[in-house]
Amino acid sequence: MTSTDRIEVVARLRAAGCVFAEAEAALLTEAAAETGADLDVLVARRVSGTPVEHLLGWAEFHGIRVSVTPGVFVPRQRTGFLVDEAVAAVRAAGIARPVVLDLCCGSGALAMAFATALAADRIPVDLVAADIEPAAITCARRNLAAWHALVYEGDLFEPLPVDLRGRVDILLCNTPYVPTDMIARMPPEARDHEPRRALDGGADGLDILRRVAEAAPTWLAPGGRLLVEESDEQAPVAADILRAHGLAAEVRSSEEYYATAVIARRPVAG
Repeated sequence: MTSTDRIEVVARLRAAGCVFAEAEAALLTEAAAETGADLDVLVARRVSGTPVEHLLGWAEFHGIRVSVTPGVFVPRQRTGFLVDEAVAAVRAAGIARPVVLDLCCGSGALAMAFATALAADRIPVDLVAADIEPAAITCARRNLAAWHALVYEGDLFEPLPVDLRGRVDILLCNTPYVPTDMIARMPPEARDHEPRRALDGGADGLDILRRVAEAAPTWLAPGGRLLVEESDEQAPVAADILRAHGLAAEVRSSEEYYATAVIARRPVAG
C-alpha cells in the first residue's frame, strides 16, 4: 500500500466518524495483508458501522488479544477495572486456587484477562463461564480453552452445575446496563452489530443486576466477591440492591479506566 492509499483510507474512516482513524487504517491494512482480504471491502464495512474488532477477528483487552466474532459483544477497555479489582482481591485474600465465574461472559474476555494476570503470580484458577448467546459461547470456549474452562450456554445461573453452589470466590458479572430508552442513542457499531441482550438492562438498566443479586448469595463462597460494572448514576442503586440480598457492597471508581464498579461480598458467617 502506498502512502497515498493510506492517506485515503484514513480520510474515509475519519469522514465516517472513526475517532482513531489512523490506528484503524493501520490495523485494517495489516489484516488485509495477512488474510488476503480486500482492503477496500474492509474499509467499506467499517465505514458502514461494523466494529473494527469484528473485522479483525480480535479485540485488545487488558493487554491481551481476545477472539471476537460477528454477533458477539466487544469488550470495553473500561471493564478492565473489574479485572484489576478481582485480581487484587484474590491476592489480598491469599486464595491459592480461586473458583471464578464469568457470568454474561460474552467472549470470555474478563475470565481470560483474570487468568492471565494471575498466571504471572503462578496462581492457578478454576474458570467457569456462562452466556445466553450461542455466538458468544463459541467464542468464549475458544478463548478459554487454554484454561480448560467450563463454558455453559443459558440464562444467567440456570445452566450451571449444582455442585458450584457456595463455591464461587470471584463472580465477574458484566451485566447489560444500558436503559432500554437509551439503546437508540448508542453508536451504530454497538446498536446494530452487538446482541441486544448484551446491552439492554431494562427501564433503569438494572433489571439483570436485580436477578443476579437475588441468586448470587447462594453461589458465592463465604467471603466470595461479586464485581459488576455500572454507570456513576446507577452504582449507588445497584449497591443498595445487592445489600438488600445480604451482601456487603461498596462503589469504587477508576480515573484511569473512566469506570465505576460495585463490589459486593458475601459475609463469611452468612
